[in-house]
Amino acid sequence: MDLAFIAEVFPKLLAGLPLTLSLAVLSLSGGAVLALMLSGLRASSWLGAQFANFYVYIFRGTPLLIQIFLIYYGLAQFPALRHSLLWPLLREPYVCAVLALMLNDAAYTSEILRGGLRAVSSGAIEAAKVAGMSRPTMLRRIVLPLAFRQALPAYGAEVTSMVKATSLASVVTLMEVTGLARAEVSQSYRAIEVFLCAAVIYLVLVTLITRLVHWLEARLSTHRSPALDRSPA
Repeated sequence: MDLAFIAEVFPKLLAGLPLTLSLAVLSLSGGAVLALMLSGLRASSWLGAQFANFYVYIFRGTPLLIQIFLIYYGLAQFPALRHSLLWPLLREPYVCAVLALMLNDAAYTSEILRGGLRAVSSGAIEAAKVAGMSRPTMLRRIVLPLAFRQALPAYGAEVTSMVKATSLASVVTLMEVTGLARAEVSQSYRAIEVFLCAAVIYLVLVTLITRLVHWLEARLSTHRSPALDRSPA
């Protein structure tokens, strides 16, 4: 193990961290919005529920890598898209990667959200109705906060999975952490040291996210211990 080489290559891989983070943040943000839309569609009608279920079935049943390839290489086969105003965006690898990650994340997040909504007790909903809350107020003040609390552990796992999944963006030429690592290996042929550095970067990111989720769980828990109540924010 060449420690001097590791010290030299580590800062090079850190240069890809902003791109990794931007991929993760945009994908999770867009995925959350799409997941809410899917949940609303599922609750709107039988046909909407069938469409949402089919969407989830497709994106959860196929590999994310294939979805990235389909969007990056497949969209160019449609002349209508190539001659549309969207083509300058859709031909960019960054946009294609974000789109694929976002669509995939929406499928998983909508299922997590559905589980959270189902976990809201009927007693809480009945109490809100007795208190005279309108449906939008009940959703905003009772149902969604309780559902978010119930779904937080599973959503935290989805966030960490999505951060690690950004490494697949390197297959469409994006030079995020894994892309830079692959380029460095092709030049130095020192795969162990280079990919070990990349693994450490992802591990630190996942650790920070996990600790943040645990902190949020403690803050949102209605039965947290006094010790957690006294813990600094």
